Amino acid sequence: MSLKSFGAKIFASYITGKIKKWADHPIETQQKVFEKLIDAAQYTNFGNDHHFDKIKTHQDFVKHVPIRDYEALKPYVDKMVAGEADVLWPGKPLYFAKTSGTTSGVKYIPLTKDSMKTHPNSARNAILSYIAETGNTSFVDGKMIFLQGSPIMTEKNGIKLGRLSGIVAHYVPNYLQKNRLPSLETNCIEDWEHKVDKIVEETIDQDMTLIGGIPPWVQMYYERLIQKSGKTVGELFKNYQLFVYGGVNYEPYRRKLEDLIGRSVDSIELYPASEGFFAFQDSQTEKGMLLQLDNGIFYEFIKADEFFNENPTRITLKDVQLDVNYVMIISTTAGLWAYNIGDTVIFTSLKPYRVMVSGRIKHFISAFGEHVIGKEVEQAMLEASAGTDIKVTEFTVAPQVAPQSGLPYHEWMIEFENEGTGDLDAFAKALDTSLQAQNSYYFDLIEGKVLQPLKITRVAKDGFNEYMKSQGKLGGQNKIPRLSNDRKIADLLAVKQ
Repeated sequence: MSLKSFGAKIFASYITGKIKKWADHPIETQQKVFEKLIDAAQYTNFGNDHHFDKIKTHQDFVKHVPIRDYEALKPYVDKMVAGEADVLWPGKPLYFAKTSGTTSGVKYIPLTKDSMKTHPNSARNAILSYIAETGNTSFVDGKMIFLQGSPIMTEKNGIKLGRLSGIVAHYVPNYLQKNRLPSLETNCIEDWEHKVDKIVEETIDQDMTLIGGIPPWVQMYYERLIQKSGKTVGELFKNYQLFVYGGVNYEPYRRKLEDLIGRSVDSIELYPASEGFFAFQDSQTEKGMLLQLDNGIFYEFIKADEFFNENPTRITLKDVQLDVNYVMIISTTAGLWAYNIGDTVIFTSLKPYRVMVSGRIKHFISAFGEHVIGKEVEQAMLEASAGTDIKVTEFTVAPQVAPQSGLPYHEWMIEFENEGTGDLDAFAKALDTSLQAQNSYYFDLIEGKVLQPLKITRVAKDGFNEYMKSQGKLGGQNKIPRLSNDRKIADLLAVKQ
C-alpha cells in the first residue's frame, strides 16, 4: 500500500466519523443551521426587509419569507451584480456561478466564502465515504479526470464569474494536482467536441483509475477513446475502478456505458448544483444519497402535487415521509432564502436521511392531468429494456395533443444505438404498461380512452447532440430534459430525422 493510499484510509475514517455525528442527530443539526443562517443575515438588506429580527421558529420564517425562484429573487441579485454589499448575505460574494435561465436569461447564482468551501469538501467526502465503506484505495495512485466546464472566469464589478464546475476546478486539493487530468490548457477549451478530442489525446495512454462527469458527456468521451484506439475503455484503462457522476440519473445510461467499458465499475452519485451541494451517495449498498444537513443549507419540502396550490404547506425534515415526491426548498449561506431550485426529490431512507432526485417541477407532462414525472419515464425505460438487446442512446418525451388522426398520446423521441432483434411495437407496449403501473392518472386516461398508448419516434444518430449544439448547450453541465409539457424539443428533433 502506497503512502497516499494509507493516508486516504486514515482521512476517510476521520471524515466519516464526523459525518456520522451530524447524520445521527439530523433535526438538531438542521435547527442549528437555521439559527446560524438567520443570525448571520439579520442585518442584510434581505434580513431587514423580511424582519429576521422577529424570526425564532420555522413558523416565523414561513410567515415572513415567501418561496421564491430566481426571477423573484432577481432584484436582490441585480444589486449584488452591481457591486453592492450586504444584500442577501454579509459582504460580497466571492463568485457568481453563471447559468442559463428559462425566463430571466443569464442567471447569476452567488457563491460566498461560507458556501464555496462546501462544494469541494462534499465531493471529497463522497469519495472518502466510498473508501471507508469498501476499503478500496488503490485508485488514488492513478490518474483522475473530471469532465467539466472551462475554469476561465471573467469579472463583473470586482466579482469573478464563471461556470460552477470551472470555479470548483480552482479548488482541487494540492495532493490531487499531480494525478489530475486534463491539462489546464485543454480544460480551458470552450468548444466541447474539440475539448473532448484533446482530452482523448491526453488520457489515452495514461493509467486512468477514476473518471467523473455527467453520463451523456462521459459517453461521448468513451466513444471517442474507442474510435481512436479500437479498444474498449476497460482494455485501455486496466485499473479504471470508479465512476463519479451527477446531474442526471445514471441508470438509463449504465448499460450503454458498461458496454463501452467492457465491464462494470463502482460508481458514486453526487447531487451538486450552483445553488449548493445537497447530497452524495455514501453507500454502495443502500439506495439514495445522504442529504447534507451540516452544509450551511436549511431544507424545506412541499409535496409536489400541492406545490401549485395558493398556499402549499412547507414542512421541515422532521415531517417528511418515504416515497413522497417533494419540491425541495433551500436557504443557504450564499443568501438564497426559501429558494425553489426546481428539483423534486423522494426520500429513500429516514435513518439517515437519504434522497433520490425524481425530476424537475417544471419538467413534467400533464397536458391531460396525468402529471408524469422524470423518475417514471426513466423507470419505464429501464423495465422495458430489461432482458432485451435494445440499446438506447438518449430519449425525451412530449405530449402529442393534436395528432393528424386518432386520440392524443405521449410521443417518445428515442435515439437507438441498437434496436435489437425484438419487436419495437412490443417495446412500446412494455414502456406504456410500466408507465400505467407507476402513474394511476395515466392509467385512467388510457383506460378511459382519453389517450391512446404511447408512440415511439426514432431520432437519427447523434440527433440529440445536434439538438444540444444548436441550442449552444453541448457538453459541460448541460443535459437534455427527460420530458416536457410542450413540443418545443420534440418538434426540433423530429425535423432532424
